[in-house]
Amino acid sequence: ITILQIVVGVLLTIGILLQDTGSGIEGALGGGSSFESVHTTRRGFDLFVFHATILLTVAFAVLGVVQIFA
Repeated sequence: ITILQIVVGVLLTIGILLQDTGSGIEGALGGGSSFESVHTTRRGFDLFVFHATILLTVAFAVLGVVQIFA
């Protein structure tokens, strides 16, 4: 399970880094211009990466819980 958790963790990190938020550090701190805060619809590859990241996050959490109780 540990090797599987490492693989899922690496894939999760890649998925998070592939997401293009476009806000940078200003968006994380609440700054930036109002143009940057416009919501855009995810399509194509962005939508796939978004869903894959959610799936990998759930898998990582489940593997962590299983490892605790195993």
